[in-house]
Amino acid sequence: MTKRPTLLATAHERGITTLTLDSPANRNALSARLVGELGEALAVCAKDESVRAVVLTHTGSTFSAGADLKAPPNPYTFVGLLRQIVTLPKPVVARVSGHVRAGGLGLLGACDIAAASTGADFAFTEVRIGVAPAVISLPLLPRMDPRAAERYYLTGERFDAAEAVRAGLLTLAADDVDEALAPVLAGLRGASPQGLAAAKELLAARVIEAFDRDAEDLVQRSASLFASAEAREGMTAFVERRDPAWVL
Repeated sequence: MTKRPTLLATAHERGITTLTLDSPANRNALSARLVGELGEALAVCAKDESVRAVVLTHTGSTFSAGADLKAPPNPYTFVGLLRQIVTLPKPVVARVSGHVRAGGLGLLGACDIAAASTGADFAFTEVRIGVAPAVISLPLLPRMDPRAAERYYLTGERFDAAEAVRAGLLTLAADDVDEALAPVLAGLRGASPQGLAAAKELLAARVIEAFDRDAEDLVQRSASLFASAEAREGMTAFVERRDPAWVL
């Protein structure tokens, strides 16, 4: 039996393991398979003493287009992945050089450091299909500027990397994202594993509080929205590349 190709590429160099979302055909949409493979790879990194930090990046022009509407992950599994990133005892650094939409923004929010090229762009597109950024709010709302979250959650507007830094979604943006990340990775390589784990635990405490308090409610809220007639119209319109019925 032929083994299906992996949707995640892994590389390791001098203490840094790079996990690359490698499903460009569907713009690295978060399918059940991709979420599962990423969770398994992170679990390996957590136990591997040679891993000082993890870089999460992508192939193609899109970091992630959000949930794969054709093969979506179980919402509890996706929440588990976000929590796994937040609680991993090694820093996780997002490296973006393209588009990020919807659930892909949840991955950025869960990472400890997020860097993007100045050509990257971002959008919370959920409202365009009749749903809301529910479960991804768990790592995002504790970290984002409240006024920015209100604007972009409600309008679905696209915004650039400089605005993403101002909004608290990104740590930094630069023309050459790899050059900008070089001192960050050097700092992580020079840090003690115990010190990194302890510092990350302090920084993540407020985000973990949100998971403990709100995860079940947001999973249920998301499921209710996706099951609605309005969401069915929104998703159908998206597939058919037309405006949904409510557009004025």
